[in-house]
Amino acid sequence: MPGTPHHPNHPHTTRRTVLAGGAALGAAALVGAATPWNAPADATPRATPLTDPFTLGVASGDPDHNSVVLWTRLAPDPLAQDGLGGMPDRDVDVQWQIAEDERFTRVTATGTTTTGPDRAHSVHIEARGLRPGAHYHYRFRVGTDISPVGRTRTTPAPGARVNRFAFAFASCQSLTHGHYTAQRHLADEDLDLVAFLGDYIYETGEAGSVGRPHVPAREVHTLAEYRIRHAQYKNDTDLQAAHAAFPWAVVFDDHELDNNWADDHPYGGQPSEEFLQRRADALKAYYEHMPLRPAQRPQGPDLHLYRRLAFGRLVDLHLLDTRQYRDAQSQADREDPARTLLGADQKRWLLNGLSASRAQWNILAQQVFFSQRDFAAGDPTRFSDDAWDNYKVERDEVRDHLAGVRNPVVITGDVHAGYVVDVKADFDDPASATVATELVGTSFTSGGDGTDQNPGDAVQLAENPHITFINRKRGYVRNVVTPTEWTADYRTVERVSVPGEPITDRARFVITDGVPGAAPQG
Repeated sequence: MPGTPHHPNHPHTTRRTVLAGGAALGAAALVGAATPWNAPADATPRATPLTDPFTLGVASGDPDHNSVVLWTRLAPDPLAQDGLGGMPDRDVDVQWQIAEDERFTRVTATGTTTTGPDRAHSVHIEARGLRPGAHYHYRFRVGTDISPVGRTRTTPAPGARVNRFAFAFASCQSLTHGHYTAQRHLADEDLDLVAFLGDYIYETGEAGSVGRPHVPAREVHTLAEYRIRHAQYKNDTDLQAAHAAFPWAVVFDDHELDNNWADDHPYGGQPSEEFLQRRADALKAYYEHMPLRPAQRPQGPDLHLYRRLAFGRLVDLHLLDTRQYRDAQSQADREDPARTLLGADQKRWLLNGLSASRAQWNILAQQVFFSQRDFAAGDPTRFSDDAWDNYKVERDEVRDHLAGVRNPVVITGDVHAGYVVDVKADFDDPASATVATELVGTSFTSGGDGTDQNPGDAVQLAENPHITFINRKRGYVRNVVTPTEWTADYRTVERVSVPGEPITDRARFVITDGVPGAAPQG
């Protein structure tokens, strides 16, 4: 829980200062910042002094028009075997500040919160009383140690007319498969938000071939092991730079817990107390390492992840959870009308929210392939059992509802490839109306360097004429949304097996207001 904030008076400013390129200032610069902090509330000498507790960086997330979540985790020894990051077994006071400038001469709010070993010394501050549509800078302090500076921003006021919303979406960042070059480039973008669509960590014990082996060198199952795995990923400085540059909105997929899990089922297995405990441990560690609001704090094996962010009258972003409520995968039952991917409560929330939306663009931010995707050539059919195709009746119900929504766009991760798809009123009839657009992002690193297309992609394009683009290089999708159009740039790097590769625009697509479907540009 955040401490009571203090809101000092400060003069009105008409010019917002933004960190160039989203780069965070180092702690040494902060010590000499123009607005010094008071001594920490807890000045008791430590038996074991902390050294650099901010090894995992800082992050912000889930902004609204007057607040945002500020995150850090204290971990001077992030890979300590007990999962506690080298912190003492006691509570620690953490000060925080949020300001209008990177030198903290115009501090908007400050406070003190207490964190402890039961939370892996993670910190989740809901900084409130902020101005709509404004940039801010934030930092934390423990004793004399001051964190790097992060940059964040609030959303526009409810109902405000917004001329531009820029965001990127990405997914699937196996540490063992490649370097985080794309994340470093992401930090240099001019964005209002990053949407991360799942597979933030991988649970496997693989070493990979790029010199970034998983720690521990085994599949993780316990709370301590999941904490270590998250800390290993968060310890990457390129990922830290991307988090420090913008607020993120995150959802998980499967590898944050176990490959292809479904509700209380491990893939191909049966429910058990052991799996539910593993799920509880994985989701607790996930929350501890993400800039999520306290409302998302898990209760045992349950974490309320689906939620909605609004950006004035321009965009409503509906963030979905396609793991916790789904029926177990079954090819034989894919057309059973009783099967669900979303669960009854989430589906009702989604459909009601779409019907009530007055936004010009409605985004479904979710994890697995939404549109029909037949992998078999000729008359036979073959569909993924982990995607919406395995829950056909519910997928078609959501699709039919999207047909009555203004400018629906589905954004998707999971499959380690970029796709552009026309969502059809009838996927088996290419002449049927296009009712929505699906943009699928490639992975940050998962799958290694990748290629433009695999041999099987020709079959996918032939069997699914509603799929208009496939590319398997690594990167992210940058989007600029205006009242008249949505521009999506598929940005990729040639290799992730070596660091430092440049990023290029592999393809550009435009969706025009009121016209479902994406048209290639250039």
